[in-house]
Amino acid sequence: MKTFLNCSVELAARLVRPQAERYNQIAFRLKKLADACGAIHFISVHLAHLRLRDFRNYARLDVDFAPGFHLLLGGNAQGKTNILEAIYLMATLRSFRGVGGAQMIRHDAKGYFVGGNVVGQGDHEIKMYWSLRERKLTLDGQPVKKLADYFGALRTVVFCTEDLQLIKGTARARRRFLDLLLAQTQPGYLPLLQRYMHSVRTRNALLKQRTINEAALESFSDELVKLGNEIIRARRELAPKFSPLARLAYRRISNDAEELRIEYQPSVKNDFAVELAQSKAREKTFRATLIGPHRDDLQLLQNEKSAAQFGSEGQKRTLAIALKMAQAEFLTGIHGSPPILLIDDVMGELDVKRRSGFLPLLEQARRTRGQVFMTCTDENWPSELGKNLQRWEVQAGTLQKHTLNIQH
Repeated sequence: MKTFLNCSVELAARLVRPQAERYNQIAFRLKKLADACGAIHFISVHLAHLRLRDFRNYARLDVDFAPGFHLLLGGNAQGKTNILEAIYLMATLRSFRGVGGAQMIRHDAKGYFVGGNVVGQGDHEIKMYWSLRERKLTLDGQPVKKLADYFGALRTVVFCTEDLQLIKGTARARRRFLDLLLAQTQPGYLPLLQRYMHSVRTRNALLKQRTINEAALESFSDELVKLGNEIIRARRELAPKFSPLARLAYRRISNDAEELRIEYQPSVKNDFAVELAQSKAREKTFRATLIGPHRDDLQLLQNEKSAAQFGSEGQKRTLAIALKMAQAEFLTGIHGSPPILLIDDVMGELDVKRRSGFLPLLEQARRTRGQVFMTCTDENWPSELGKNLQRWEVQAGTLQKHTLNIQH
């Protein structure tokens, strides 16, 4: 029997062929393929409780969340995005805003605390404390010693303005996207990446010495090649599974405006060991490791043209959202449960046609009893999202729940 991910990839691959039907036929084809794959059972996973202490503009917050759709409404700088940031921080141990721990501490406080209870595939309690002098992370009451044991307790996909860096930014942003996706789906990938980057840093330190220890350099070169080849293989295997999902998501949002192609571009072209040896003279000049997975990139092409160079701002924004939609679909297929979706005022940036392409992902979350958190202002929140929404008023670091039933 095919897995849900295989079904999704197969359908996406069919629909993105040049002669694919228009989207008024997609629903019928989805149903046929789902019938062929058999019944799909999703496991609901949601954040049941969030606790904040001295985090951003929240001095103290304890709030319970049910599964479903949560609208965080309020004016600018009231704390809407801070809620999303805290949830994402628990999932990935980093801010999607690209800031360090010090910037997340409330003014005049010594440190912040973020904690939560996750209900679903095994219940989990997460607690983290960060200050300049002390950092603690516990999962189910036990100190986390290996990050690989922690990742997966909570899975999220965030949609935010910073996503544009996936298109406009350096290759580092796209590598991080690949690495996060692999860390969320392959338990051994994160420790592998950590060991590889340790080898890179150590090797770079050796190259910066006035007199290079050639024996030590060779030893870490061997380690670099061994670990690097495993990372390249994992990224190369991910590309054909992820790409059709991204292409279909892009076509849904762009309404067939352009054809998307994603191409993994490894720094190593053929033989890592040979190419590393050939770069030896250049490495001594630049005093850095110049070849390897830490120099990889993901090329994004719209109608065979670079999206970064030739795409409009609207096309870039659409592509960034499509990548995140594909990430959510990929995680759902692998784990059998949808990730928590964190949407930071993205819908207001889309026109009606592009917004309609985004809605199937939210509808899937509703059907599978997933959880969605969306920030928006009172003026632009999307009424077409349906009814049974849970509405929260956010004001000056406080949350107040309101009942809101929206009728079509």
